[in-house]
Amino acid sequence: MRLHHRGSPTAESGDETPEGPGPAGDAGLAGLFRTHHVSLVRLAVLLVGDQGTAEDVVQDVYARLRHRERRGGTPAEPPDLLAYARTAVLNACRTLLRRRALTHRLFQPPQPVWSAETDALIADDRRRVLRALARLPVRQREAIVLRYYIGLSETEIAAAMGVRPGTVKSTVSRGLAALRARYEEER
Repeated sequence: MRLHHRGSPTAESGDETPEGPGPAGDAGLAGLFRTHHVSLVRLAVLLVGDQGTAEDVVQDVYARLRHRERRGGTPAEPPDLLAYARTAVLNACRTLLRRRALTHRLFQPPQPVWSAETDALIADDRRRVLRALARLPVRQREAIVLRYYIGLSETEIAAAMGVRPGTVKSTVSRGLAALRARYEEER
């Protein structure tokens, strides 16, 4: 199955969407893809650390959602589908990070290499924030990314992470304090 970005020839040619012809399919998975693909990839980038892997994670989530949709297993309403997709991306990132952690325990990880293009595009402060963010515990990093990078409410974060809103508040608060301390260490 191939999904196309908005603006690609296949997406604009009037061909049938995976849900069927016309705008009726826009309420489902194809509409979710057109509307929220970039924000889901951004969420994954901030959690896994690189664009290519993040795109793969999100694409795998879309493929699984499409497979489940055909079996009647995903929410039908767009708000529920978006929350479901965010949770699926978050869980896929968690799985990937667990696998990476196992690999890193077994093998010496290579040091990250910043390309000249990346250095030109990303300011020093932003790199320090991202390095400090990467050093946070997983739950704190997830909560901060969902709150401040993706812009979700505490209720939406709680639903995505599978915790209570009070837990989100305390996790974000502790995460910000830890982020501030790690950011200062980067100086």
